[in-house]
Amino acid sequence: MSYGNFRRGGRGKRRTPGTMNGLESAFSLELTRRVNAGELLWWRFEGITLKLAPDTRLTPDFATQTPDGEIVLYETKGFMEDDAHVKLKVASASFPFRIIVVKKRAKKDGGGFTEEEVK
Repeated sequence: MSYGNFRRGGRGKRRTPGTMNGLESAFSLELTRRVNAGELLWWRFEGITLKLAPDTRLTPDFATQTPDGEIVLYETKGFMEDDAHVKLKVASASFPFRIIVVKKRAKKDGGGFTEEEVK
């Protein structure tokens, strides 16, 4: 599977396509915990690409499936640029998937993650 050109990681750093950054790695552990607990059937990193318009695509960080068959897409963000926000809104309105933005919660706030569904 081709991931195209290099994508920018957090804070302007380039990352190798198909490899996780720190936030993605941390959230993958949470998804694995959810699979082990029976809350999810599976997850895949960059497993689905959505075509939003000609030459405009969105590859959410994680695709998952719940035990009742629902596909839920997760996008991890340290910060969100305007274009990413627009793409997520368009994808949410155009496809029958739940899309959730995941951010890391500060240690002083108990750590873990916050999740907000895109509507």
